[in-house]
Amino acid sequence: MSDQVSHDKYGLGRIIAVEQNLAVLVEFGAETYRIAAPYPKLVKL
Repeated sequence: MSDQVSHDKYGLGRIIAVEQNLAVLVEFGAETYRIAAPYPKLVKL
């Protein structure tokens, strides 16, 4: 999985993993964040 996303706080990122539709791991440059569903402020590009 390598969908590009945008987050209001963290900026542009890339989805690196999906946890059974409960959360996604997103890599924003050097930082990786786990964002729980329903994925607030996260927009697929």
